[in-house]
Amino acid sequence: MDSPTFDAVVTAVVGLLLAVGVTGTIIPILPGSILTVAALLAWAWLIGSTASWTAGLIGAALALIGMSASLVLTGRKMRAHRIPSGPVLVGVAVGVAGMFIVPVVGLFLGFALGLLLAEFARRRDLAAAWRSSLEAMKSMGLGMLLEFACASLAAFVFAVGALIHFSG
Repeated sequence: MDSPTFDAVVTAVVGLLLAVGVTGTIIPILPGSILTVAALLAWAWLIGSTASWTAGLIGAALALIGMSASLVLTGRKMRAHRIPSGPVLVGVAVGVAGMFIVPVVGLFLGFALGLLLAEFARRRDLAAAWRSSLEAMKSMGLGMLLEFACASLAAFVFAVGALIHFSG
């Protein structure tokens, strides 16, 4: 299927999927880096040009690096501040509920509130719960920012690869 129309349609669809993937690194309800990797590899395979394979593999590697670095950095900071995964899971659950109660910002407000309440229940000290919740949110925010940056770079590599593919 080596037609310019097919290539253009596939590239447009993958571009939209990448927009969702990059957004998903910030809004955890949407698929993020995994969608970015899958879309880039599917684009490379379907288009099959040297430009698409080069851009697809480089972009997929960037997205995987961002996802891995985010997980490692966040986990390391959480362990350094002795924050177990239980309160974070409570924060995620309350965040998901908050998303339906208060559209757009409910996810973030719910996560922060759920994390603070779970840490308070665990520590029985509001000041300590506040400090650990703040550190958890900062480490998760930094991880999300790093993952977003790498996914954005992957999308940029895709755009350059598509430009090269269609100009050649």
